[in-house]
Amino acid sequence: MSEIKKGSKKLLNAWAFYDWANSVYTLTIASSIFPLFYSSLFDSKETLVSAFGFTMKQETLITIVTAFTFLVVAVLSPILSGIADYVGNKKNFMKFFCYVGSIGCIGLYWFNLSFIHFSLLFYFMGLIGYWGSLVFYNSYLPDIAFEDQQDSISAKGFSMGYIGSVLLLIANLIMVMTQEEDADKIEMMRYSFITVGIWWALFSQYTFRILPNGVSSGHKVTKDIVFNGFKELKAVWVQLKQNLRLKRYLNAFFVFSMAVQTIMLMAVYFGEKEINWASDGEKTIGLIVSILVIQLVAILGAILTSRAASKFGNINSLIVINFMWMCLCVYAYFMVSPMQFYIAAGLVGLVMGGVQSLGRSTYSKYLPETDDTTSYFSFYDVAEKIGIVIGMFIFAFVSEYSSMRYAILFLFVFFLIGIILLFRVPKEE
Repeated sequence: MSEIKKGSKKLLNAWAFYDWANSVYTLTIASSIFPLFYSSLFDSKETLVSAFGFTMKQETLITIVTAFTFLVVAVLSPILSGIADYVGNKKNFMKFFCYVGSIGCIGLYWFNLSFIHFSLLFYFMGLIGYWGSLVFYNSYLPDIAFEDQQDSISAKGFSMGYIGSVLLLIANLIMVMTQEEDADKIEMMRYSFITVGIWWALFSQYTFRILPNGVSSGHKVTKDIVFNGFKELKAVWVQLKQNLRLKRYLNAFFVFSMAVQTIMLMAVYFGEKEINWASDGEKTIGLIVSILVIQLVAILGAILTSRAASKFGNINSLIVINFMWMCLCVYAYFMVSPMQFYIAAGLVGLVMGGVQSLGRSTYSKYLPETDDTTSYFSFYDVAEKIGIVIGMFIFAFVSEYSSMRYAILFLFVFFLIGIILLFRVPKEE
């Protein structure tokens, strides 16, 4: 089919639709049903787990594996983006990671503590598939949308993702809660992982059909260009020195994104262990309802933030959002009841949708005139992933030797530093 023009409604909607396809992973696997399923495999909250020659807390294992996955993505993404730029086929790389993630989700059906390393491989595949595909997905934004369209289409993508993921989670919740026996509930959780994998692979087909392949160069991959991505990252780093606004914004993004992503990845594990639920049934329903609240409110948050950015500016809006996150860290340290957790869920949803969509579109708007958008977004993604690795390891360390409450409270510092760095971003380049 002929390539659709930049800025066209069809192209923008096709790009945003990938959020509808892949966001079911973050909601069902990363945020809700898998954490509940994982905790159900242990006799109690205090039961330790053995893996890789160590014995540790349950949440510490998942935190370390998650951090390691992000480290792999941080190393791989510049290599792959360099190849994609050279050959001009970044859509194929996006497809590859999409299908790896989809297979990983389906493989979680067989997750078992008796085969913990094999089970964690499927968890790893789902996580690396999701974040690996985002490297190439995000890099399309300046290619398919003009600057004045980027805030709104970025927010629309996240909103579509929230809606699609909520629909599937409701279906998964019905599957689980209609069962009377605990063993049957766990089996339905396993089936929900399969539905995520199928949904992700199936609905991404529309995006893959419409998006362009990239700027074709006619080149073939050779060993000489495998590490071209690192050269491109170095070139971007050199160019950042010439672009003070983009450099300072990226510094701020690195810090506050580290805290945001860590909280989002560990929220349900925190709620499962630190909140005083009356029963296991209330805990299961309560945690999933909280996640649904977060997703639904996040739609409103993304829309309101986009409008606030157009009126007050991106940086001012991000400063306010970071301040709200900072207050939430303090609130989370003291909350113990389910009602307090529900209130936190609503507030998290409001600021989560805003910081994600605005963080991405602000970076896109600050880019210099260039055809090499993949390298710039690879740099953005590497910064984000390294930040997450640092955040997750800090969280795991503090949680292992004290508690998850102190780990959440410690993230307050990163939001404060993020606000300080955002104030240093020049209004004009």
